[in-house]
Amino acid sequence: MRKIVACEFMTIDGVIQNEENDGDGFKYGGWFFPFADEVTGSVIQERLAKPVDLLLGRKTFDSWETYWPTHSNFWPNVMTATKYVASNTRTTSDWQPTVFLCGDLAEKVRELKRSDGPDIHVFGSADMLQTLFKADLVDALELMIIPVTLGTGKRLFQDGTIPAAFKVTSSQVAPKGIICVTYERDGDVKTAAPPIKEDE
Repeated sequence: MRKIVACEFMTIDGVIQNEENDGDGFKYGGWFFPFADEVTGSVIQERLAKPVDLLLGRKTFDSWETYWPTHSNFWPNVMTATKYVASNTRTTSDWQPTVFLCGDLAEKVRELKRSDGPDIHVFGSADMLQTLFKADLVDALELMIIPVTLGTGKRLFQDGTIPAAFKVTSSQVAPKGIICVTYERDGDVKTAAPPIKEDE
């Protein structure tokens, strides 16, 4: 079965938004660039070298389809990957291969996971991700956690996220403090009573 992997830059307080959306007043675009270094660059290149398909929200796709065709030397796989786009308003694009998903997104993604092909990576697309989290469709998180807080902006996890356990499968800390970490789903949340001290 194909995995859904959320790949995000994230602040300590969980913000993944990087630019203003529909005049929402977000003013911290580019907040992660001051922390970039050779280590994070190497991790990004390793992640982008994977043969994957993409699942994107419409707003993310709208900006990508004008940018990446002229900058794909940095990410050749973005041109050959099938771009699955969650949208009830768009149906066509000159940037191919692209498939638009309308209607019940959760069910469409379940069908994609059961189909043949590479894993499917999600970038940005904060609103769409909430639907995936609520339906328990995200199998892994590839995060770069940047040592900054913004206090505003769209977050990776918002209201309605189901309880879920994850395990770390790789991690490293870059010189400027970015934590590069991969989490994979690890079943349900486990709880336990605190240990009882002998003198109690």
